[in-house]
Formats: sequence, C-alpha cells, structure tokens
Amino acid sequence: MFRELIEKLPPVLRPFSPYGPADDREFWSSLPERTRSAAIARGDEFSGYAYPPLPATLYMDFSRTGNRARFEEPYFRRRLALNALVLAECARGDGRYLDGIIDGIDALCSETAWQLPAHNSYVRDAPQLILPDTGRPVLDLFACETGALLATARYLLRSELDAASPSITRRILRVLQERILAPYLHEHFWWMGNGDEPMCNWTPWCTQNVLLVAGMGDLDQDTLRSVIVKSAGSLDCFLKDYGDDGCCDEGAQYYRHAGLCLALCMDALNAMSSDVFAPLFREEKIRNIALFILNMHVVGEHYFNFGDCSPIAGRAGSREFLFGKRIGDAALMRFAAADAAEAGAEAGGAAGAAGAGAAGAGDLPDEINLYYRLQAIATSGEMEAFARDNPETEGAPPPLPDVWYPSVGVFVARSAVFSLAVKAGGNGDNHNHNDTGSFILYKEGKPCIIDVGVESYTAKTFSPRRYEIWTMQSAYHNLPTFGGCQQRDGASYRARDERISFDPEVSCISMELSGAYPPESGVHSYRRAITLDKRTAAGAVLVEDRCEGELPPVLSLMTPLEPVVQSDGTIAVGELARVETGLDPSRIAVEPIDISDPRLQAGWGKRIYRILLSFGDSLSLRIR
Repeated sequence: MFRELIEKLPPVLRPFSPYGPADDREFWSSLPERTRSAAIARGDEFSGYAYPPLPATLYMDFSRTGNRARFEEPYFRRRLALNALVLAECARGDGRYLDGIIDGIDALCSETAWQLPAHNSYVRDAPQLILPDTGRPVLDLFACETGALLATARYLLRSELDAASPSITRRILRVLQERILAPYLHEHFWWMGNGDEPMCNWTPWCTQNVLLVAGMGDLDQDTLRSVIVKSAGSLDCFLKDYGDDGCCDEGAQYYRHAGLCLALCMDALNAMSSDVFAPLFREEKIRNIALFILNMHVVGEHYFNFGDCSPIAGRAGSREFLFGKRIGDAALMRFAAADAAEAGAEAGGAAGAAGAGAAGAGDLPDEINLYYRLQAIATSGEMEAFARDNPETEGAPPPLPDVWYPSVGVFVARSAVFSLAVKAGGNGDNHNHNDTGSFILYKEGKPCIIDVGVESYTAKTFSPRRYEIWTMQSAYHNLPTFGGCQQRDGASYRARDERISFDPEVSCISMELSGAYPPESGVHSYRRAITLDKRTAAGAVLVEDRCEGELPPVLSLMTPLEPVVQSDGTIAVGELARVETGLDPSRIAVEPIDISDPRLQAGWGKRIYRILLSFGDSLSLRIR
C-alpha cells in the first residue's frame, strides 16, 4: 500500500512544518485564550524545576528486581516538564521559561541512553541488558519518543534557542543523528518489519516519531528520501497483520498507539511528499482502522477492553478528530469533539461544554509526546467551532450499529439498556489474555460483567511467566474451568464455528470453545451462545453454555459490584442487574478480590468480585 506510492515521490521533498513556531506570534495569538492560559499554567507548575537524576544503578534496578516504575517515573517526569515549559514559552513568547527549557534539553541529551531498561535489547523478546551500550543505541518506543520531543522543541524554539546559544540546536541535531537517524537507517530492529514476522503497535509508533525527527531535522534530500522509503516498508509490514475490518487486536487503548500513530505517519509522509500519500486516506481498510475506536466506545472514558487494554482507555481528542477529518467521517469527528467537550466540562471548564472541551483538547498534561500536545493546542479552536456548529455533540450521540470483527473475533451489540462485547477469536493476540469466549456487559452505561484488564507492567508481564499472572488467566475471565483446568495461550487455542446474527430485535453469537482448552481439560465439546434480546424496552442478555466432558465445569463471572445470592439462585449484582441462574444457591460462591495495583484500582477501585457457578452439562443465564 505505502511502497506502491514510493515511485511517485517528487524530486524535491519538503520539510515537515505543520504549525507555527514560537516566533510566529500571529499563529499563537490566534489560538483560544483558554488554551494558551492552560499551557502557561502547566508551564508555571515546572518553573524552577530540577530535573531528577537517572543514575546507572537506577537503570539497573529493572534487571535486578523487575520493577519498572522506579526508573520510569523520573524518566517520564523529565519529559513532561520539558514539554510543559516548551508550550508555555510558545504561548507567552517572552523568554520566561527558556532557562528551564535549556536545562531540560541538556538533561535529555546527557542521558546515557533513551531506551527504557525494560526494552534494552537488540533481539525481540530477548533478555534485557542490565545497562545500555552507548555505542549502539536501541530504538525502542521511548527512544523514538524522546527524539521526536527534541526535534519538535527545536522546531518550535529554534530562533530563541539560537539567540541564547547556537550550540543548543546544533547539539540536538548531533544527538538525533547519533541516537535516532543513524541506527534507523543502518540497523534492523524487529519492529521495522521483515517478511512474515508479526508486527504490533511498535511499528507505527516508532515510525511516526522517526518521521518527525527526519521531517523537522534539516536533512539532505537523499537522507530524507531514505527515511521515507524505509518507513513505507515498515508500515506495509504493519498493515499486513491488520484485517481489512480494521480491528486492533491490542484493544482500544492501544489503538491510540497503533491506528492513530499510523494516521500521523500518513500525515507526515503526505506533507513531505506533496500529497503523494493522500489517496491512502480513501482506502477502506484505513477507514475501518480509524472507526474502530468509535465502535469500541461504551460511555465517557469507558471502552470494551480485552487483553492488556484498560477499561478506562482515555478520552478522544484532536488525534481522533483529525483522523476522522482525513477520512471524511463526520461521526468520528463528532465523537472526538464531544468526548473532548465532556472531558473539558468534567475538568471544570467555565465556558460551557464546547468551550471547555476545546480547552481540554488543548491541554494534555500527562502526554509525553510534545507533538501530540502541539497538535491538540493547534486544533483546539477548530474542534471548538465544530462542536458549536454540530449541536448533536451536546446531546446523546446517535446509536452505533452492531458490529462483528472477524479478523480478531470481536462481537459488539447494543440496545437502549445494554452494551455487550464478546471475544471469540483465539489466544494468540498481541497483549494476549486467555479470554476466548469471554464477554463484557455494561448496563445503562455502567460496568456489570467485566474484563479486569492488566496490572502495572513488570518484568514478568512480558516474559515466559506471563500466564502466571492472574489477570491473564481464563479463570479470571467470564469463562469456565474444567476440574480447575484453564485455557491455554497460543494461536492454536481458539474458537471455531463462530456464528453471528444481527437484526433489530436480537443479536447473537455462538461458537465452539473446546479448542481453547488443552487435552487435559477433558472437554469434548463446549458450545457457548450469547444473545442480546432487544424485543422489550428493558431487554435482556442470555448466556447459554453446553458442555460435554470428563471434568466438572465451574463458570467465573467477574464484576465490580458486590453480588448477593438470593434463595432462588438469582444473583443481585449490586443494584444494577440481576442474573437468573436456575441453580441451587449452594452451587454459587462469591469470592471478593482486593485490588492493590494502581493500574487496576484506576478502573475498578479497591475491590472486585468473582462469582463461581458450579454446573453440570448445561447452564443458562439471563441477565436483566
């Protein structure tokens, strides 16, 4: 797709100059006042900031203990500070923050290496080296992010930095050449793509940042062309693993590192090539990739989450808005504008939903990617105008259609009351959990039956011991065990005979799940059917399990609400829903699970519950 257009590249490529630099005061003065004020306020938080040290022993801590947070917290804090100061300086334009920016640039350029300790290896899935080899940089996600940050800072403040000392921008260019461009052009890292090797979000995420470095880096024409040609090959390798339906097997949260990074790659390539890549935005596959996030959205910050995706996957904003604009989809633009407006209103914007949303979209205080923050600020006025001119963003959005993603096996159906997602497919996804056949259910926009998600990443998360972690196991998804035997990981462990039906009254998925379990489970057949009944205003969800095997099944249901088992075998799930089981109460147990991990607490608080239902060869649940 991308490589096919390389032969159409013009003789002269252009630099990537997307928005006005700080000395373009007309551009910065044209932005909404509240957007500029938010950027200045954030910069003030880092006035006089002392960049925390990153000693070698702190880098070594990951290999010694498996803890990622102790190094990553100060590492990312440095970048947040520099971003905030750069944008505050652009907003004010008076030099107030320049010394802090110079210190930040020096701090980042002086780091021994930019790759995280958890990524410090040259071969995919190989053990990490305890310390970096300074003579051979590793291009991981955050080395590339750091390069893009410095390139964007130089682009925005080149005049101001050169006035202070030309050696600052010369140093940025030299370090970017050594740590990003030279290894990119002369080394092969797995995420660049090589034949049939499977890719993931690393490919567009790293590639977009390399393109930002190249596009803003004053490169000669031959070098810039080499970067573009190599990036096109990588993006084709990424797209080969995406189904034509556009489903991101890493989930809604990782869509923002996959689909949206792909969109920025396309923007940068298009700008540098005088619109050679513009036809790609009209490709059906690209359109489907863009719209995936809309179909996975439930309400507010909540998304259907499978694998390592968190249920609270963040707010939409300028990146989704611009992707919708590029593909000509007003629904995606409305969704992004409305979500940004809602986020701004929740943040206490006093200018009303649309105005506050623009401020919210232009203030991404927890984002380390300086270009994203620049893009959000620059787009804030356009999003505000769009929200104002499209009043439906202020009310309930139009209902989304039911959808089936065969490439991954994700089924989504909705009614006025229920939002249902089912994960068919298999257990060989990127960021995989053993969850084939599991389901997620929201009632009235509130989580009822959940996918727990993933704990904070440690060395164990991406190691051969991954499936020792409870959140990865099928026993802690909405699935049965057989004599305690769980599903197995791997692409061969999957659903078969998936049957889908959608109509205005009933949406249903059924599948054979015995193939997701190993032989020792003794399962000869396990068929599950899940139906969303829309025929009444209240609606209902039916889960029907039919098993043939040698060991007793016990179904787990995960919920954030305290369940109460009633005398007739009905389970009250908080005050939100009732699950009619048809079982004797003695066959139902409730297991509270206390949550201490910060990432899980962000989604579910300090306690969730696991309902255990022991049954024979069949079980029928009706959830109302």
